[in-house]
Amino acid sequence: MMTPNTLASATQGAWLVFALMTVAQWGLYGILLHAGVMGFDPKTDPTARYKAFLFVGLAYFVTAVLAPLVVLLIKGASWDFLSNGRAVTWSLLAGIVGAGGAFCVLLAFAASGRPAVVMSIIFAGAPIINAVVAMILHPPRGGLAAAPWPFYLGILLAAAGGCLVSLYKPG
Repeated sequence: MMTPNTLASATQGAWLVFALMTVAQWGLYGILLHAGVMGFDPKTDPTARYKAFLFVGLAYFVTAVLAPLVVLLIKGASWDFLSNGRAVTWSLLAGIVGAGGAFCVLLAFAASGRPAVVMSIIFAGAPIINAVVAMILHPPRGGLAAAPWPFYLGILLAAAGGCLVSLYKPG
């Protein structure tokens, strides 16, 4: 039987499960996108990459527009949130950089980047950008120098890992 304590402990690790699910999905993203482009045969169709990206956009629409719209309607959400300009602006910017990044993945593939290399650079580099910007927006007490040395070592290791995977990819 679930008690409040066991329920709380069961949900405390839920963020990690969702984070790992995201890792799995984004880890597959480049490989699946490349397979979609190849299915449209870019050797004979110069618009193959854009056709694949069109279906990525369609998937975003279904997943990020229709699904939350249904949930908001079912839950009877108030629509006054649309007047919150700051939240709407930040959310739109997040969508723009997300979709822009997805488009740049396609451009990297079009410029002869291989999925294993392109995605390794992206997934090693993105946490570095995230950490640096987060520290600028929310600096630690005592300034940037007050961050513990393992933090900076982690950034260095992420960069080195992306470089090593790119330089020594199999095949």
